Amino acid sequence: MQPKERILEKTFTLFHSQGYNATGINQIIEEAKVAKASFYQHFKSKEDLCVAFLERRHSFWFNELLKFTSNVEDSNLKVIASFDFLIYMNKNENFRGCSFLNILSEIPSDNIKILNVIQSHKSDLRVYFKDILKDDLLADHIYLLFESCIIESQLFKSNQLIEQSKKIIQTLILK
Repeated sequence: MQPKERILEKTFTLFHSQGYNATGINQIIEEAKVAKASFYQHFKSKEDLCVAFLERRHSFWFNELLKFTSNVEDSNLKVIASFDFLIYMNKNENFRGCSFLNILSEIPSDNIKILNVIQSHKSDLRVYFKDILKDDLLADHIYLLFESCIIESQLFKSNQLIEQSKKIIQTLILK
């Protein structure tokens, strides 16, 4: 694996598990087994590395979501399956939550470069539900439930609210 890929692979794990602020450049360099000069050849700053991480996380997360829901034809059931995806991710990632929201809580409010990537990810998630449901108001409602489930399940290390939200959704869309 090339140095840039080793850096990104290690960053993918460390930023997601430890957080942005708790992960230092020196730790990444050491664990990726690259020279400091090699790191800075590929990334000018930790901020640039974070943008690359979030872009990779975005691709990974959406690919997993689409793969998880790909066998569901019915649009209403696809929405329910999307919430089952959260349960799946919680199991696989030990309730670590949303990397985008976690990093949002760690960056200064004026960090536009990282904020733009986070906003883009969340906008794509809203569009995902709008494309499925073809009803903007309902899709936004589902999106807000989805986001709150991510936060609450991380906070309480429980999928209970996701299961409750699936029941709420059934009353909204499976009339």
